[in-house]
Amino acid sequence: MGKKIIIDTDPGIDDILALLLALSATPEEVEILLISLTFGNIEIDSCLRNAVSMFHILEREMQWRRENGRHEGFGSLRAFRPILAVGAEEPLESQKMLADYFHGTDGLGGIHATHPHLTANKAWVHLFAKELNGEGIKPAEDCSGPDDHAFTPSKLPAHKEILRALRDNEPDSVTLVAVGPLTNLALAAAEDPETFLRVKEVVVMGGAVNEPGNVTPMGEFNAYADAVAAARVFALTSPNPHTTIPPTKSDRLPPYPRSLSRQLTLRLFPLDITLRHNLSRGEFREAITPLLAAGSPLAEWVNAFMGHTFKTLERLHPGHVGDDAKLSLHDPVCVWYALTSEDPKWAYSKNSPEDIRIDTLGQWTRGMCVIDRRSRHRIEGEEESPSDHGLWLSGRAGNRIWRMDESPVEENFGKVIIDRLFK
Repeated sequence: MGKKIIIDTDPGIDDILALLLALSATPEEVEILLISLTFGNIEIDSCLRNAVSMFHILEREMQWRRENGRHEGFGSLRAFRPILAVGAEEPLESQKMLADYFHGTDGLGGIHATHPHLTANKAWVHLFAKELNGEGIKPAEDCSGPDDHAFTPSKLPAHKEILRALRDNEPDSVTLVAVGPLTNLALAAAEDPETFLRVKEVVVMGGAVNEPGNVTPMGEFNAYADAVAAARVFALTSPNPHTTIPPTKSDRLPPYPRSLSRQLTLRLFPLDITLRHNLSRGEFREAITPLLAAGSPLAEWVNAFMGHTFKTLERLHPGHVGDDAKLSLHDPVCVWYALTSEDPKWAYSKNSPEDIRIDTLGQWTRGMCVIDRRSRHRIEGEEESPSDHGLWLSGRAGNRIWRMDESPVEENFGKVIIDRLFK
């Protein structure tokens, strides 16, 4: 029986590659219960269009493979129909920031304009409209359209679908892979923290510890885009979440109960590890060229947005040109961990679990991963003292984050992705 996972995502370029990696697994490896969408790289409507278009392309790809006597692949998708739910449209408190400067305004390098034949038609839009009846918002229902029967659309907000999936499955049986801003997770935890803590572990792509940020000198995009949400989710790893939960301006974010039944297990994949997992243009071109010639719909779709990606990388990173241009596979690394977490070559930082906190208020440091690097004696108790402002030295306070530092596929992850998706 495969692992059960939820993927919370803002489908831009590497998010789509992460989703394809998960869906290409066998049913013995994984069952994707839910794909929950959040704003982030792009606006939420574009996230939804990209996700639906992905399913549309996969249906065409599997048909093409059957007709040409090829291995159909995507066994998990054929065995299980994931729920697709629309979530947060904006951060909890901060001004919204998008990453369309990299991903394009539609999230996939303008593909819907340049390759309209690869985009799902608009017949699916009504399936996600929130309709009210006497009992509130309608739950998920099966698709009826010809192009979107590979998933089940939900009319529930994504954070409610997260809670429902955790209620419907045994505690410690579901892994939640979060590769966008953590807004949906923070909303779910705020509404029902005990149900949220039924999750086995939360795998987070976000933050930068010893690397510079990628949107500010200190801030990685996902942590920066909703720093309050990230800080609130991180706080659940503390034995006393009130010691690290950030101040908030809104009553939609109540404080956590003083006492919770358990702590959250959070595996953090910061830029420090994800930047070491790459796919070069040369690797991609060599693999994709024969598939394009053979007529693979998936190859045509991926090639269209990857072409934009490599050109953008050349513009942003002088010196990385031609076949040497490399896309960092931030989000797919997290999915790969969810699929292969038993591999002993996965390793944490030597200080894990670490007290990592997300700055929510700094003018220049919003989204920064803050770690106490001082050499100081520990202090017993939870009472703040003049020598321990912020309860950094208290053994009963602070977050407990498992920061990932080594992987089994660092040298050849690009090849892993290509082989999984196309062979």
